[in-house]
Amino acid sequence: MHAKTEKPQLRITRSSPAYWRITFDNPPLNVMGPQFVREFREIITAIEADGDVKVVVFESAVEGFFLNHSDFNADLKDLTGMPQGPTGLEAWPDILVRITRMGVVSIAMIRGRATGNGSELALACDMSFASREKAKLSQWEVGVSLVAGGGPMARLPRQIGRQRALEVLMSSDDIGGELAEAYGYVNRSLPDSELDGFVDALARRIACFDKWSIANTKRLINAASLPPDVEIAAGWDACMTSIGRPAAQDRLKAFFELGFHRPGDAEDRLGSYLARLGHTA
Repeated sequence: MHAKTEKPQLRITRSSPAYWRITFDNPPLNVMGPQFVREFREIITAIEADGDVKVVVFESAVEGFFLNHSDFNADLKDLTGMPQGPTGLEAWPDILVRITRMGVVSIAMIRGRATGNGSELALACDMSFASREKAKLSQWEVGVSLVAGGGPMARLPRQIGRQRALEVLMSSDDIGGELAEAYGYVNRSLPDSELDGFVDALARRIACFDKWSIANTKRLINAASLPPDVEIAAGWDACMTSIGRPAAQDRLKAFFELGFHRPGDAEDRLGSYLARLGHTA
């Protein structure tokens, strides 16, 4: 059992019975560690069990970060030791697959950095909207000799095409809101001053509609568009294998020395700092 004395890293705001907002609040960098995953899984279970909720918006309370990469200061065994979820997948991919399948519309409102886990969440959501000035999306893993674990190899090619998916994954570079919209990485990028109002109005509109119609429309879209779970599981297995490789450990160590995983320029401009790590065989 885990003690419940830790400060919650996620919170639910029920704007109405049909419209919930889930806020990520793990300052200073909104990294994703085991506690975050445990709390997220409980929230997804609550959404699935609620008969009234129709739309959920994911947002951040941490300036500059929507949802960031994994917590590399945490013990990996605390994450890998969690029981598999109801999909049969490991904890993080299980959450993402359940978001794609639940009979509720999920919207990512991206202000700040959505790197690794944040990008994977945005890809799992039904819609995503980004701040034109402040959003930065990336799958950074190849830059540190890792393989992404939350399914972007399965989801990105279906969403933005093979070549653009390869560009995003292989470059490990930051994608701003405007380019993300042009690529289809997000639905739209909006001026930062308009983002909250647009997403709130859309969520309230959807919340007025019939849940049965929402759930069945999403179910049929899913049948035509989602990757099979075996592809998600393969990505997770490759990610876990990659973490233990000396090349990844060496590059992560070098990245820490440049300021990774603490507030500052390396986290703010992660994509450009990856290019400073040099070459590995």
